[in-house]
Amino acid sequence: MGKKIYVGNLPFSTTSESLSEVFAQFGAVDSSKIITDRETGRSKGFGFVEMSDASAADSAIEKLHGSDMGGRALTVNEARPMEKRESTGARPARPMGNRW
Repeated sequence: MGKKIYVGNLPFSTTSESLSEVFAQFGAVDSSKIITDRETGRSKGFGFVEMSDASAADSAIEKLHGSDMGGRALTVNEARPMEKRESTGARPARPMGNRW
């Protein structure tokens, strides 16, 4: 079974393709994604890489964590499951004072 890898502290100019190229030196990359701001489309400075070979993923994590990319020290580790968030609807989740 493969692994999903978190990559943080990326230069804002990093693309999914360039991120994939960095990890490809350790094995086959199934996917790579840079997380962007919904409103501006600008990179948030982190992304995810999926590799099907777990040992290749472990090797990439070990070798790339702390390495330099564009003058920034990368944070690379196995991705954790996303935590559940509260609703971000337009209305408050509960009444506030006398207003509802």
